[in-house]
This record gives sequence, structure tokens and C-alpha cells, in this order.
Amino acid sequence: MLVLKSGEKDSRKIVYIGLGANRGERRKNIEKSLEFLNKTEKIDVISVSPFYDTEPYGYKEQPRFLNGVAKMLTSLKPASLLKELKKIEKEMGRRKGRKWGSRIIDLDILFYNSIIFNDKELIIPHPELHNRWFVLKPMVDIDPNFEHPVLKKTVCRLLEELNGKI
Repeated sequence: MLVLKSGEKDSRKIVYIGLGANRGERRKNIEKSLEFLNKTEKIDVISVSPFYDTEPYGYKEQPRFLNGVAKMLTSLKPASLLKELKKIEKEMGRRKGRKWGSRIIDLDILFYNSIIFNDKELIIPHPELHNRWFVLKPMVDIDPNFEHPVLKKTVCRLLEELNGKI
């Protein structure tokens, strides 16, 4: 936890991370990933949504997922944060596999403050989050008025629009 001196400004950014697992003990895997995040220097998890049991997205021939979202504070830059998330996934036993396939843990940067970031390794906001109930519903649970910086709509509005399509 970061302790500020009197008059010191907090330079940490608010970040939302998508959490997902469909192999092993899904809830324990997500909880363990949150422990790893909290032990990571320069990351403080400040809120976690309820978890939702959901159908697989993309590749359907696999077990159901458990999904949620964590709200965090970090002083890490986007690329460094991504590196830490990948390190946690690897430490938990995640291996490369099929796109949208089965995984012990999946940690995705959804939003990083309200920045728009795009390089070959990372796109923020996550480019598909507005099409994913399993991301929008937990986002709404912890910050319904957060505005998507590209679409200029709150996550609550995006969920309403998605529910209208389902």
C-alpha cells in the first residue's frame, strides 16, 4: 500500500482488469490471481465485482467460465502492467493455447484511467469489451457510470444496449 506524505499527490491511475477462469477450481484461481495482484509492488486492488458463471465466448466447446472485474490503483505504465499480468498468469500455470480457449486464469486490461492506447502488444480500452456481457455486467456492479473513452457511453449504457441485442 502506498503511503503519501502530507501534501504529496497520488499519481496512481485507476485500472480495471477482467478476471476469468474455466479450468480447475475457477473461484480459487481468480482469488489467487487477486492475491498475486495485491502482492505486486505498485498495484493495489480496491474493489472486486461479484463473479458470474458464463458461457464460453468464441470457442464454445469448453467448460463454462467464471468472470469478474477488479478495480485497481497502479503507478505502473500500461506496458509494465501488462507484463505483470502475464507474469501472474504464467506463475499460475497458464500456457499458450487456442484463441478464446480454456484457461486456468485470464487477466485483461479493460480500462486504464480514460486513456486510449494502441501498440502491437496492447490495446486500451479492450477492443471487444462492449460486446461481452461477462465484462460489462461486473463493470456495472463496481462503476456503472464509468465512461468508455472511445464510445463515449457509460458501461451501464453499453450493457443496456448489449442486452437489447441478446
